[in-house]
Amino acid sequence: MIHFKNVSKIYLPHMVALENVNLIIKSKEFVSLVGSSGAGKSTLLRMLIGEEAPSMGEIIVGDVSINSLSNKEMPYMRRKIGTVFQDYKLLPTKTAYENIAFAMEVAGKDDMEIKEDVPQVLSLVGLEDKAKQFPYQLSGGERQRVAIGRALVHRPDILVADEPTGNLDPVNTWEVVNLLLKLNELGATVILATHDNSIVNNLERRVVLMEKGRVVKDDLKWKYLI
Repeated sequence: MIHFKNVSKIYLPHMVALENVNLIIKSKEFVSLVGSSGAGKSTLLRMLIGEEAPSMGEIIVGDVSINSLSNKEMPYMRRKIGTVFQDYKLLPTKTAYENIAFAMEVAGKDDMEIKEDVPQVLSLVGLEDKAKQFPYQLSGGERQRVAIGRALVHRPDILVADEPTGNLDPVNTWEVVNLLLKLNELGATVILATHDNSIVNNLERRVVLMEKGRVVKDDLKWKYLI
């Protein structure tokens, strides 16, 4: 479970990015986080992964308060949370296989684990036949699926996807969304921040609408008509 408890974020001198956000996301839930640019979606997600600290309030993941973690403890918490962004962040000189393997190397995995795990991850994201291709040889949707595969190296309980389809056409968009749904069905909690009305309307999953740093609507099955 994730609990944002009375969370506010204020940037000096007077910019309020988040104001008294109270939000509970249950384990294995799929939640779409929507709202216009500047509504506070990305700020909320950055605080969840420990990149920023709240000015007030508390963020609890499982039974751990992120606020109380030291700089040494924070990397262990981040391993429970996989992150996917709009701009892929793939290494252009490495193949799909090598991009995922490199993330495992950085995480301290040994060669045997890497050789065993990378093919499994590539199979999970549907790219086993693209293992030797470089990012420039892949479609936008395939590059994003490599990025999702890389986010899975720690087998995270939570997957945070911040506008992962922002640069994709409709076909590639749904390849990525369907993969997120598959990962949710396999047990991951998925938080999807998106501007794409069609995704939200077709998913018919829980939707949290943010405006001016506040949660203004929270509905289990809501058509996003704004």
